[in-house]
Amino acid sequence: MIEITFVEASGKERTVTAPAAGDLMHAGRNADIVGMLGECGGTCGCGTCHVYIEQHWLDRLPPPADDEADMLSLSDSLLPESRLACQIVLRAELDGLRVQMPEVQG
Repeated sequence: MIEITFVEASGKERTVTAPAAGDLMHAGRNADIVGMLGECGGTCGCGTCHVYIEQHWLDRLPPPADDEADMLSLSDSLLPESRLACQIVLRAELDGLRVQMPEVQG
């Protein structure tokens, strides 16, 4: 199991545990994180699992694939640290990951 801290748009922090498998979106949805919608179920088809990854964690992730980059480009709240949580595969090296939820999804 790994720990992930979600910072909700309100500023409330919640640390959850998740298996080092699966993806960040499902970990957030399973923990009822406010703002983690994931309406497409993790198919990179909606952009409603948008998160901001702290910079030092971004360096540990592979760059976004073209479909993720395309979906992110539709967001009104796009930042350099934007990622789709459904595209972040959880693994042991991400233990302690911190992510910020945007104020609005989609």
